[in-house]
Amino acid sequence: MSPAAHILRGAVQTYRYTLRGVIGANCRFEPSCSEYALQALACHGALVGTTLTARRILRCNPWNEGGFDPVPPPTRERTPV
Repeated sequence: MSPAAHILRGAVQTYRYTLRGVIGANCRFEPSCSEYALQALACHGALVGTTLTARRILRCNPWNEGGFDPVPPPTRERTPV
């Protein structure tokens, strides 16, 4: 995992242990948006993982039903750096 992905994972973990307790866990999807972000960053890296997470958060609104929405598998296998 890239250093940028590690930093972003730290930001998500910080959100989970601070703001999430204040604003509540109201995600319409399974897995929750923060868990989705952690999985997307681990699976796809910083750039694609952030893009997938942003799209997911934009869909998490009162006009969307929600439901099961897993992280898509990578289109090609990543080689470790």
